[in-house]
Amino acid sequence: MADVLAVHQAGMVAVTDLGRQGHSRDGIPPNGAADQFSAAVANILVGNRENSPLIEVTASAFAFTTTRAALISVTGAPATLTCGGRPHRMWEPVCVPAGARVAVHNVHNGLRTYVAVHGEFQVPFVLGSCAPDSLLEVGTWLRAGAELAVDTDYVPVDHPVFRHPVFRLAAPTPRFGSPWTIDVTDGPAGADFVDLDRTLLSEPYRITPTSNHIGLRLSGPAPTRLDTRELLSRGVPVGAVEVTPSRELLVLLRGRPVTAGYPVVAVATRVAQSALGQAAPGHVLRFRRQALPDAVAAYRARRRAMDALTARVRTAFGCVGIPCH
Repeated sequence: MADVLAVHQAGMVAVTDLGRQGHSRDGIPPNGAADQFSAAVANILVGNRENSPLIEVTASAFAFTTTRAALISVTGAPATLTCGGRPHRMWEPVCVPAGARVAVHNVHNGLRTYVAVHGEFQVPFVLGSCAPDSLLEVGTWLRAGAELAVDTDYVPVDHPVFRHPVFRLAAPTPRFGSPWTIDVTDGPAGADFVDLDRTLLSEPYRITPTSNHIGLRLSGPAPTRLDTRELLSRGVPVGAVEVTPSRELLVLLRGRPVTAGYPVVAVATRVAQSALGQAAPGHVLRFRRQALPDAVAAYRARRRAMDALTARVRTAFGCVGIPCH
């Protein structure tokens, strides 16, 4: 059944998903949700596929209504969530009556919140993704007065006592707030720097206002490189920590170019990359070395927690007749 989400207030708000995978060989970065974990959990909590389109709200407020009853969830950085003027919990499903105003504001201790709605937003896809990309000039950005079509089969559940469904699904919630501890594995150029332990792995680094979706620019002591020869451009991963010739540190995010010629001294782990997507200008990062097997184990533990949440959602929704996709 068709539903319409009407936007009443929007700052920097876009429809996105988990990104455009498998196109680095064509020079196309993945982009997608900066905080992949929060975005995936938001979709899980409403019974969607993890990679379904959802709304990313960056450092601003967002308010909307729906023409039919809807099931939503809001995850990401701590914020104030209200429905019809009443406060609701983040990181849990929320039943929204038709026409009730949902507002997300006062985002703090992070940069981005995610709003998922049970069903599928009807937005354009390019190369298998709806994620905005400034180079491809694609993406759906929301402004006040915009409307989004939602294809949904959600039917509200009438609780015999509270008259609305109540869920407490214990979604795994990460820590938010500066200073951020960023776990990194050794980079390919780490051996070219003599003082990583005294600089990158010991000192705090502050995110500067010139940061964007391509990468975070950091102020702080740069490690000293022994080999001053220029490097050939080569592939660089999301999370790469680079040192520029001007001794500035860059941490590449999901909008990064797929090749670069700066030495990579470390690489943020998959788990830490979501934290990088929440770190804002003025926040402080502290880097911590993690062995590759430990980084893999941490990611697998997070994956198991997400799978367990999916199982709880399917069980709870199945008991009250809410479809999962």
